[in-house]
Amino acid sequence: MSRATVAVLGAGSWGTALAALLCSNGTATRLWGRDADALADIAASHRNQRYLPDVELPAELACVPDLAGALHGADMALVAVPSDAFRQVLIEAAPLLPEAAGYAWATKGFEPGTGRFLHELVAEHLPGSPAAVVTGPSFAREVAAGMPTAVTVHSDDDAFAHRVAELLHGNAFRAYTGNDMLGAELGGAMKNVLAVATGVADGMQLGLNARAGLITRGMNEMLRLGAALGAKPQTLMGLAGLGDLVLTCTGDLSRNHRFGFALGRGVPLKQALADIGQVVEGAVTADEVMRLAARHDLDLPISQHVQAVLRGEMTPTDALHSLLARERKPEYPENLFG
Repeated sequence: MSRATVAVLGAGSWGTALAALLCSNGTATRLWGRDADALADIAASHRNQRYLPDVELPAELACVPDLAGALHGADMALVAVPSDAFRQVLIEAAPLLPEAAGYAWATKGFEPGTGRFLHELVAEHLPGSPAAVVTGPSFAREVAAGMPTAVTVHSDDDAFAHRVAELLHGNAFRAYTGNDMLGAELGGAMKNVLAVATGVADGMQLGLNARAGLITRGMNEMLRLGAALGAKPQTLMGLAGLGDLVLTCTGDLSRNHRFGFALGRGVPLKQALADIGQVVEGAVTADEVMRLAARHDLDLPISQHVQAVLRGEMTPTDALHSLLARERKPEYPENLFG
């Protein structure tokens, strides 16, 4: 395998962790971000002092403040920015990406305001280019620390999916492949909304039974929306769906769970967001999930109640009482799995 050059776009916790992983795997890696001063500090100290202060980064990692310079001659761009920045980075990167290069992303979420999947945006701005989504249960801090992790890479281009997975795969990092980009993106986005719900329940001290019930019924909502959209159920029952859902709903490093936990303890929404100090995808994704649900005439009560709490239309206590008052019904629709 020839040595590849990868430009990682986004110097937050996840982008930094992925850049460190690629670099440790022997890939020539360039890290780009909008904050030139922060990049200069990373280059000088070999640490991302804001997001991963305890992790020493490879000395070979190149920090490039100029987007054109980061993408020049690159074999692949790997994007790790919040969903609300994804389109703008894509628009800026598209004309700079070398003709034969591929475009991959580890961003989880929909385009805010439209509910469009990120692979749809990539197809629009980079028609014909190999594209892949990297997703699964993966906290940046653990990846950067070299702890065991498994993710999945989905693409319509099997060769590109395997290429991306090959570059990421290492001693403690397993990368699987698939060809269901829609399902992979749905799982990675929707689990954030459900993690807010479990966080609220934990903050209200409702117990482990309630947490398990929310995770399982949340999985039901994910499968039903996936079926309506054409996602493969095995994708959602794998790393991209169930795996990421369990991690985000139970892990102490989950921003979405911590945000929900604060709401469940009575912290005002703006204060809860400010205390996290980073983007909380679940706070913006609930609207997009419900937009998709309305389009397909689906009842997704957990996601709907998360949206109502985030909009200030319900208190967490009101949402709990409303969910518990719902009528009894079969656990799954008869035709869910075909």
